[in-house]
Amino acid sequence: MNAEPGTRVQRAEKQSIEAAAVALRQGGLVAFPTETVYGLGADAGNGEAIARLYAAKGRPAFNPLIAHVSDVVAARRIAIFDHDAERLAAAFWPGPLTLVLPKRPDCGVADLALAGLDTVAVRVPDHPVALTLLKAFGGPVVAPSANRSGHVSPTSAAHVLADLRGLIDLVIDGGLCEVGVESTIVSCLGEPTLLRPGGLAREAIERVLGHPLAAVVAAEETPLAPGMLASHYAPKAQLRLDADAPRDGEALLAFGPAPEFAGTTFNLSPRGDLIEAAANLFSHLRALDTSGAKTIAVMSVPHEGLGEAINDRLARAAAPRQR
Repeated sequence: MNAEPGTRVQRAEKQSIEAAAVALRQGGLVAFPTETVYGLGADAGNGEAIARLYAAKGRPAFNPLIAHVSDVVAARRIAIFDHDAERLAAAFWPGPLTLVLPKRPDCGVADLALAGLDTVAVRVPDHPVALTLLKAFGGPVVAPSANRSGHVSPTSAAHVLADLRGLIDLVIDGGLCEVGVESTIVSCLGEPTLLRPGGLAREAIERVLGHPLAAVVAAEETPLAPGMLASHYAPKAQLRLDADAPRDGEALLAFGPAPEFAGTTFNLSPRGDLIEAAANLFSHLRALDTSGAKTIAVMSVPHEGLGEAINDRLARAAAPRQR
């Protein structure tokens, strides 16, 4: 199988998997098989690589991404497990189950992948190629389905190429995926809650827990996991959008050339690069929140490409709070 220039396709062999790990370390995008669907992988700690991933998928908003790891030991490095989470991991990992857990302060997963949340979605896939790649890479890899957003999820390398040819660096062809639907997502932030049905049946999970899973209550301000309503990281400060210059007492979130200003300033991208801006969005909002400013003046960001998603998040963050 051949791809257009810019996207290599290689059979799932030791040498190609090692090459894929190198590509991930260099900030590349690699599609690889899991037991559920093909994932589009990026280094979970590299904000700019994750921004390129969103751009390749044409993803309309910055939803949380699942961090894939090689085993439960690696999962514990990025997430805090309670008793229920430990039981579910022991029963179903490796496998098509994603757990949403409190993140560790030093988890190393980029804010963009977390959508600015204090939680992380994590799973250990049950596929030899995926596990070999994760071990070779040596860290968490975010990997949403390797297709254009809104299209049917891919279960073969050919499906990946049909959507992402020329947009990503490498496809590891490991044949057809066995499960064929995305992982089941369960939140363990208190009472275990089913966030998204998927490749692992609810009944199997409930047998291990010994009680029914709670039903999710839709909440616009809580985008807990992929596949749910996208919402926002809302800072404590108010946001004033499309600002030409900050006013007295405001902090400034700039984009491109910024006006001279003696107050607290963070620039999403001094050179006006939307990929850099997306990578910095949530971390800069958090940093500005700690400045103590009651209002953040936000300079205009273009709406094309990743700018659409950046503006979507800023608009949600600026929306009036419900009291």
